[in-house]
Amino acid sequence: MRSHSLIAIAAVILVGVGVKVAFFSAPNAAANLTSTGSVDVSVAQTKNLPVQKIHDMTFVFSEGD
Repeated sequence: MRSHSLIAIAAVILVGVGVKVAFFSAPNAAANLTSTGSVDVSVAQTKNLPVQKIHDMTFVFSEGD
């Protein structure tokens, strides 16, 4: 009797997951193929952006004793 209830619970969970996937899945994104926008990369390269110097010690290994 106990195995029948476990099988029923597993079946209910599987049906629930199937319903969730069928009705609540994310919609596919559609690309806008008609836009002709372009980006001028040279504008971004000519700006004087601030530079922050850091003391990176990511791969510093100490001498073993």
